[in-house]
Amino acid sequence: MPAFKSDFLRVMSERGFIHQISDETGLDQLFAKETVTAYVGYDATATSLHIGNLISATMLYWMQETGHRPIALMGGGTSMIGDPSFRDDQRSLLTPEAIATNIEGIKRIFGRILRFGDTGNDAIMVNNADWLMKLNYVEFLRDVGRHFSVNRMLTFDSVRLRLEREQSLSFLEFNYMILQGYDFVELSRRHDCRLQMGGSDQWGNIINGVDLGHRMGTPQLYALTTPLLTTSSGAKMGKSAKGAVWLNGDLFSPYDFWQYWRNTEDADVERFLKIFTRLPLSEIARLAALGGSEINEAKKVLATETTAIVHGREAAQQAEETARKTFEEGVTAETLPTVEVDGAALEAGIGILSLLVSGGLAGSNGEARRHIQGGAVRLNDQPVADDRRMVTPRDLSPENVAKLSVGKKKHVLVRPA
Repeated sequence: MPAFKSDFLRVMSERGFIHQISDETGLDQLFAKETVTAYVGYDATATSLHIGNLISATMLYWMQETGHRPIALMGGGTSMIGDPSFRDDQRSLLTPEAIATNIEGIKRIFGRILRFGDTGNDAIMVNNADWLMKLNYVEFLRDVGRHFSVNRMLTFDSVRLRLEREQSLSFLEFNYMILQGYDFVELSRRHDCRLQMGGSDQWGNIINGVDLGHRMGTPQLYALTTPLLTTSSGAKMGKSAKGAVWLNGDLFSPYDFWQYWRNTEDADVERFLKIFTRLPLSEIARLAALGGSEINEAKKVLATETTAIVHGREAAQQAEETARKTFEEGVTAETLPTVEVDGAALEAGIGILSLLVSGGLAGSNGEARRHIQGGAVRLNDQPVADDRRMVTPRDLSPENVAKLSVGKKKHVLVRPA
């Protein structure tokens, strides 16, 4: 990797974000001489991003931190189609209402990562539905479609692999890469955007946009991709025993998020500290040098710093304290009473009111409901505001228990029988 002159690319290189750049020298010179606008696109296929998306979101953070302007592009238009990249089947089509709901969930996450506004290098969030939904199909084919070579598009891995496996690739999906390329041109025209970033699986789609911009007369555009992140054992990141590791606390609690990072393999600690935290490289080097059982201290720092970025410092410290009491002081394992529940019932979901009563934390459903309304009830140290809340296996810790509390002194463990 070359020695970059610009702060942004130097940070990207030192922290391990770079997989490919379309023109390293040209992009480095651009960053060194002016404020650059760059974007990452996010299709609204769920109400939350997951930790795979956290890599590109962190790149946008470093864009802003080094004096440049980030754009978070919401795929309100492209989500109507769905990205076919490296999928074996066609995505289920989403309604406009579902897409709008998903975008609202994603916006909340970005509010913690980027500084939004309308001055200087404040981040902006835009929605490609603003231009894609207004396109005239015949005019689009004439003005944009003629610049795309089907022969070349068929060579992209995302398409080629589907065809080699004789798996259906609909015309709808085939259009996705054209629309994504057109997004880059629109952002260049509207916001002087010069760079698109994404995972290495998006290289072909991003290069389509770079080439389209050249043919349609934009300033030179650039592509930068990151490696698809795997653990040192080869496992794909982003999955836990409870499913996807979402960034929305309603889908994956801050405590579970903290625990996910605490369980990082030893060989991955330094790499993940560089990518997912904002700690100085000197501090990361110190933590990475810890040997033996001391590496667990580095894992705790990784867990707390990453959780603070996504859920806030208070939630991160609370998760760390819960873990400390649970695993180091033995509070959960040794001193808390336990209520056993039927495993099949837990799979189906057990009402929070029922558990409060059976756990001896309330004398009746009415009393349990009043505790919730008064803000006294916590599940795994997270407030419970909905008396219809269902407790499921997703709420269990790695030790297969959930901690249910009323106030500061009344606690029970819920454990499947």
